[in-house]
Amino acid sequence: MLFLPELTLLGVSLVFFCLSLSKPNSTKIKNVAITLSALVVLVTLACLQSEGELFYQAYRVDFFSQLFKFIIALTTLIVLVFSDRLAGVAEKVQSEYYLFMFVAVLGLMMLVSSVELLAIFVSLELSSFSVYIMVPMRKNASASGAQAEAGIKYLLFGVMATGFMLFGMSYLFGITGSTHLSVIIEKLSLAYTQPAALVAIALVLSGFFYKLALFPFHFWVPDVYEGAANETTSFIAAVPKLAAVALLVRTMTLISAEREVIVNILVLCALLSMFYGNLSALVQKDAKRLLGFSGIAHAGFVLVGLLTLDDTGYATAIYYIIGYAFMNLACFLVICSVSKQGGNVAIEDLTGLHKRNPLLAITLTIGLFALAGIPPFVGFSGKFLLLLGAFKQGHLLLVVLAALNTAIAIYYYLSIVRVTFCTDSEDRGQVASSRVNTLLSVFLIVVIIAMGVMPNKFLEITTIAVQAVM
Repeated sequence: MLFLPELTLLGVSLVFFCLSLSKPNSTKIKNVAITLSALVVLVTLACLQSEGELFYQAYRVDFFSQLFKFIIALTTLIVLVFSDRLAGVAEKVQSEYYLFMFVAVLGLMMLVSSVELLAIFVSLELSSFSVYIMVPMRKNASASGAQAEAGIKYLLFGVMATGFMLFGMSYLFGITGSTHLSVIIEKLSLAYTQPAALVAIALVLSGFFYKLALFPFHFWVPDVYEGAANETTSFIAAVPKLAAVALLVRTMTLISAEREVIVNILVLCALLSMFYGNLSALVQKDAKRLLGFSGIAHAGFVLVGLLTLDDTGYATAIYYIIGYAFMNLACFLVICSVSKQGGNVAIEDLTGLHKRNPLLAITLTIGLFALAGIPPFVGFSGKFLLLLGAFKQGHLLLVVLAALNTAIAIYYYLSIVRVTFCTDSEDRGQVASSRVNTLLSVFLIVVIIAMGVMPNKFLEITTIAVQAVM
């Protein structure tokens, strides 16, 4: 029971390995993928209250890890549902594509339960290399080979971040003599003033910053978002970031009360992420590149919650990243629906969308309003609570500059809403939406509003999850 979600995913991966040998048609593959993904969601939901330790205490199953596994499974299912026969991926490799997606999800689920350095490394690489392979698997993307360039950049930056992380892990092992986080936390508190300890923590965090696309490990984001298929970008934009935040929360417990140096570094990273992401997004014409830069800025906001180093900040950061995943998926549902042939969507392609498909226009608008931090959506509640927590910790300048960034972000989010609602369709065709995607649009709208209107209900859950870690 403790390892049941992972075993289920392993079985699902084996199913797609077998399907890759027989090459069935895309409709059959998609139906199998959605059915098995729904099964994984049910299994993770059934295992939500499981607790225990495995593999000589290297693997911990608690409410914290099980909650993240459920959200990871649910967001993956949403991506699969609105992907619509994987329009951006060649039909002959779709079985392999699903295989690597489920292996990546398996790695992410293992990551949120790992409490030992080698287990963290193996889980992180299992998920990373699967996504490295998914990025170039795009159908006739362009003559310029943008998908290959995106795949190579993602791989090279990922290998660099992994190198930094491994270097930091070797330092932690050298200082504490153990690879278990519980032992490292205990011994590191005695050696925290040593420069080597600070360097070790900073290097280990860099590997996780890469997954979260946080400055200065963000360089892969715009090109990978643009070069990958829309379905792959949807997955990268939402799912791995959930696991990255889970891992960051576990790692933050390494930092003791004598924390000024690390906290100052985190404050600087948060501010640079916000300014770089928001200012770069202002001039983007491609919808996916814009969401990529906006994702860098949102990673900075998540870090605002983490750098407070207390239970409330961690719970708020988890609440925010879950809300961010749903906000992002609402936007990518519209992008995948508008681009039936799998090509990239420019902002001008959304012209007059309110006449071509009103529900998609409303879904996109609510997703963008939420990302901008406009009430009553989850983006507003999340940003407000994050900034309130930072203010209570005395980070006044950080709060002011973060509020300034929110104002900058509103400009480019509302510019898309203006194109969607305030322009004529100019003879552009209707955008069809299946019944399933219609229901999914309504579901995402309800979730984004519910999380924004009732933040306390969701914060109670994330607080219980954080208490399982502390």
